[in-house]
Amino acid sequence: MRLRHFVYLVFASWLGTMFVCPALTHAQTSATIHGTLTDASGGAIAEATIAAQPLDSTAAPVSARSGTDGGFSLALPPGRYRVSIERASFAPVQQEFALAAGETRAWDVRLELERMSASVVVTDTAEPTTAETAPDLVDVITADQISQRQEIWLTDMLASEQGVSYDRGGPFGGVTGFFLDGGDSNYTKVLVDGTPVNQPGGAVDFSNLTVENVDKIEIVHGASSALYGSDAMDGVIQIFTHRGTTRTPEVTIEGDGGTFGTGHGGGQISGLLGIFDYSVGAGYFATDGQGLGDYYRDTTLSGNFGWKFSDTDSLRLSLRNNASGAGQPGQTLLPEQAVIGQYSNLHDFSANLAWSFATGDHWHHQLSGFESRFQDFDFSPFFGSFVDKYNRAGVEEQSTYIFHNGGITAGYEYEVEIGPTAARHNQAGYVEARRQFGRRLTAVAGGRMEANGFFGTRFVPRVGAAYALRYGKGFWGATRLRSSYGQGIKEPEILPPDCSPQLAPEESRTVDAGIDQYFASDRVRLSVTYFHNDFRNIVSFAYPVPVPNCPAFDGSFFNTEKARAFGANSAFEAKVTRWLRITGNYTYDDSKVLVAGPQFDPSFEVGNRLFRRPLHSANLIANAHFLRMNWNLSGHYVGRRSDSDFISTYVNGVCQFSLPLSPCITSNPSYVRWDFANSIDLGHGVSTVAHIENLFDKHYQDEIGYPALGYNYRVGVKYTWGRE
Repeated sequence: MRLRHFVYLVFASWLGTMFVCPALTHAQTSATIHGTLTDASGGAIAEATIAAQPLDSTAAPVSARSGTDGGFSLALPPGRYRVSIERASFAPVQQEFALAAGETRAWDVRLELERMSASVVVTDTAEPTTAETAPDLVDVITADQISQRQEIWLTDMLASEQGVSYDRGGPFGGVTGFFLDGGDSNYTKVLVDGTPVNQPGGAVDFSNLTVENVDKIEIVHGASSALYGSDAMDGVIQIFTHRGTTRTPEVTIEGDGGTFGTGHGGGQISGLLGIFDYSVGAGYFATDGQGLGDYYRDTTLSGNFGWKFSDTDSLRLSLRNNASGAGQPGQTLLPEQAVIGQYSNLHDFSANLAWSFATGDHWHHQLSGFESRFQDFDFSPFFGSFVDKYNRAGVEEQSTYIFHNGGITAGYEYEVEIGPTAARHNQAGYVEARRQFGRRLTAVAGGRMEANGFFGTRFVPRVGAAYALRYGKGFWGATRLRSSYGQGIKEPEILPPDCSPQLAPEESRTVDAGIDQYFASDRVRLSVTYFHNDFRNIVSFAYPVPVPNCPAFDGSFFNTEKARAFGANSAFEAKVTRWLRITGNYTYDDSKVLVAGPQFDPSFEVGNRLFRRPLHSANLIANAHFLRMNWNLSGHYVGRRSDSDFISTYVNGVCQFSLPLSPCITSNPSYVRWDFANSIDLGHGVSTVAHIENLFDKHYQDEIGYPALGYNYRVGVKYTWGRE
């Protein structure tokens, strides 16, 4: 018995030597990196990937994931490592470590939201937020979507989004207006890298705006004057230009051409050089058009430069220039109105210089200066030449105090607007508070006091909330609710002092309520948003009521009209397979005039629908990517809408060609247009480019008398060198 016990004891000792001692030895010789991941407000970040790549060997990286408390730990052999942290919606972080045997290193990291991510919304609130916590309906267009559709023009990309319609006076270079959720063409504020590009009190002519060197576009639905002041009556569009992200310079060159003598080319170089990131791009487009005198030329130049002095101190300069020249033959579908020899030249320029820095763990600041210029030169054989020039420049300071699961932002803005005959000075102060209550509820509230050099001082509030009703990953996935209320204001256009009566600002009240539902492990998403928008004090022009001492006009401006638009935006996205994605949307937009304008303008008679805003519109896009090929088919339906040629007028109740005292109101028929795009990766950085617009040669017009493009195509080659 004793011998057997002795054998058992020796065997147990041997097992301990074989298994326990190596473990103890490993614990004594290995190194450890541990820490906690948090967001800007101090909230824990779970499910982040932490990977350590050895620098002294070709061994595979060691990885771990952060827990629900944001904590992580990596056990590593001694040596040098490059440790990276990645999480969807957040900017990646890297740091190198040299670890000795038995060393324990603490590394707590605060991750910043990645502004260019499709799941991060920058424009909706004062500080970037994730799409799931944004209180408003926000549509995001990515660089991948632009590339898949092979589009050149901003209007064509925007037109595929819910709630959007537009009018275009001709196929190339015609004045192009934009309508969002039933609002007027000057009710949406447009920003390029933070710089407003609307004419003061006016609209943006989208005819020459391209998507060259654009990485992301955000469309915020709902009045946003609480943050952005005048012009944000029913929403905001922000265009983000490309930034350099690769240590190896990336160079892209593209050239294509097609029908109507069309030629298009562009190039871009971008990258990282130490603390400096850079991106410079250029694009050129030329066409003879589909009719006599319908030529068009457009040049785009873009630059985006950043200096990162530290993780909390950076400077960024953004520049963008669009210049175009267009022949404008007029309403060629109305023979009496065709004008050969008429042309216009547009020039748009924007610049933004922003300094972002932090003072301590809780305070974030941004000081920015911006300027935008607009010039429109028009010539007509009958009326001669006309030049319209505008300039707006300003400075803005914004400070945010970040606390656990929330923050408060306060800002001040000063702006000078200069028109052809007058100027005005505006200033404003605003505040916004954001708070996340537990895991489910996020609330936003704020307001702005706007002191305008024309209409005086006004206060506009805004509130909103997003609520995670359900979390889920199976067939019945997450359910999210959101709602918002906002007020908007818009200053009048700049007119000669003697021609400007004391007008009140145009005003809006918008209400949105929506639901996002996910299915099939987030492979299918449905979204429905109800909106109700009221527009008051709409400025109208009364004819013939001349203003004394104002020979420039034969009439007067008044705040007379009132209108509303209500309806619903709905959208879906289905990831059918790994290589096929289908998206679509439908908008019901019931607009109506509530208070009439001057008698000479029957488009604003009580009960009429608002001009050129269809009751029904829809889009369907299918994108397939397989075998190094990308195929994209997009369909666009625009319903019947009210319109006028503004030439024929009512004489004794009969519509005739006459002076435009009482334009005839008619309707523009509905249409469906299909577009097609394809690219094939040939390897070594070379790929083909192909785009067909109006695939089935549909005859239609976005404005009465102006024919849209028939069947047309572009084909070419794209070459990319570099890229990590």
